[in-house]
Amino acid sequence: MLAAFAFVSLPQAGFAQAADPAVAEVTDSPNTDLSAASEVNANAAENRSVAEGEVVAGDEAGGGFQHFGPEMIKGQPEAGAYGFQPQYSDNGRFGLWMHDAILMPIITIISFFVLGLLMWVVFRYNKRANQVPSKTSHNTLIEVIWTVLPVLILVGIAVPSITLLARQYESPPENAITIKANGYQWYWGYEYVDNGGFEVISNMLDEAEALDAGEPHQLAVDNRMVVPVGVPIRLQTFGSDVIHSFGIPSLWFKLDAVPGRINELMLTIDEPGIYYGQCMELCGALHGFMPIAIEARTLEDYNAWVQTQPGGMTVEQVRAQAAQEAAAAAAPAAAEDAAEQDGPAAEEENAEVAASEGQTA
Repeated sequence: MLAAFAFVSLPQAGFAQAADPAVAEVTDSPNTDLSAASEVNANAAENRSVAEGEVVAGDEAGGGFQHFGPEMIKGQPEAGAYGFQPQYSDNGRFGLWMHDAILMPIITIISFFVLGLLMWVVFRYNKRANQVPSKTSHNTLIEVIWTVLPVLILVGIAVPSITLLARQYESPPENAITIKANGYQWYWGYEYVDNGGFEVISNMLDEAEALDAGEPHQLAVDNRMVVPVGVPIRLQTFGSDVIHSFGIPSLWFKLDAVPGRINELMLTIDEPGIYYGQCMELCGALHGFMPIAIEARTLEDYNAWVQTQPGGMTVEQVRAQAAQEAAAAAAPAAAEDAAEQDGPAAEEENAEVAASEGQTA
């Protein structure tokens, strides 16, 4: 308890990672303005985009695509609620079923059983009710029971547990759409590897903007991670500076974003909607202000959104472009091979013509 109290009472800046001076100036202020912090993050993203290449900072070129409104929010925490959020993936439903149908009943039964034994011992074998204590030291039947029964319980729990672990480590199929979540201090960037390689920068909205949009404060963002529904997604994570963690409770996953290493998992979302999460690894002064918002759309809507982004292409367009580039690259080689094959034949034909002309002369 003392350690927990000390952890909470220490200034948040004491756990901060090294930051840019502009960010430090904002976060060190006793009255930190979150909108100013968001502006610093946006400026950092803009500077990084100039230095490293094309980064999409918004949906200004959104065309006719319309994002979901707050009525489509499905995965979010609720005030006064306890337990897990409703699940919208196969693994999430399996994990929630295991928790509700297996773990909780077993835990409840064992807890009441142990409580009952304790109360029975207290009232049945206290000094007043049991003047002469028993000298029994062994009971073979009881010892066999309390050894075998826990083993059987653990085996029963292990079967669905190992099944859930195996499902969570299942490799994505080859046709899965690859999306890479890059963690920065303190915002997220979503890189669409299979759709042209563009990156969307996502910052938290300040309280006024979030409330005006009808979205929860400290979860709403300016640019959501748009993904297709019912399509396997190869979700990759990478930390550009320190360790972050990309997690969505209603989709039953948490994946660390580690510098110098790419982690990945397969994600399939069942229903269109908005799903919120947060960075789940202490990553510096503004760790608590790195929300995640995933907007799941139909594949048609997803492709339409992709084409509104600078450099964005559907998977089919990327494959067609790759095939055209491969054909264009192969054309000179094919022409050179044809020329090489035609060379000896042409020389032989010229020799025959010269020989025939010599005989005629």
